[in-house]
Amino acid sequence: MQQWNLFLAFFRVGIFGYGGGPSSIPLVHKEVVEKYKWLSDDDFADILALGNSLPGPIATKMAGYIGYRVSGYAGMFNAILATIIPTIAVLIILLSFLNNFRELSWVNGMTQAVVPVVGVMLATLTFDFIKKSKENLGLWITVLLAGVSLLLIEAAGVHPGIIILLLLIYALVRPARNEKVLEQSNKNKESSL
Repeated sequence: MQQWNLFLAFFRVGIFGYGGGPSSIPLVHKEVVEKYKWLSDDDFADILALGNSLPGPIATKMAGYIGYRVSGYAGMFNAILATIIPTIAVLIILLSFLNNFRELSWVNGMTQAVVPVVGVMLATLTFDFIKKSKENLGLWITVLLAGVSLLLIEAAGVHPGIIILLLLIYALVRPARNEKVLEQSNKNKESSL
């Protein structure tokens, strides 16, 4: 049953992840964190951050790791296949179709209408991550990191993977600060219970 659930979860991601990896991320989150509860939000954020710092498509990297974590090597192969099979099939069918009708205005409108939906999905996920960061790091550090990251990526043209790698190194070098944040977070959770 676990293999079937893995296949279904990532098959849905493969079918509905229109627009590539970034649009698939909220769908993966919905399946593995909210629906099947294979990962916590923190685990998902860690996997996403590490996956973004590595080369290759994010959807297949996440599928491979999550599949492995849930059900070993069989789960890894299952999740990867479930992610890529819909894309391969639909790509062949759609490209054949679009190639024959690419001059029609409704075909152009159809492909352009999806862009705002993907933007909203990414904005929702970004808002969730900022909210989570604010809880763990505090408002000012979250705003500072987001602002500096935005400037480095957009103004200086630094690759996001480099920024993620630098932040991971910083987190490893400053474990005492991380322990204090975790202790405070645990105290806040205990007091709210």
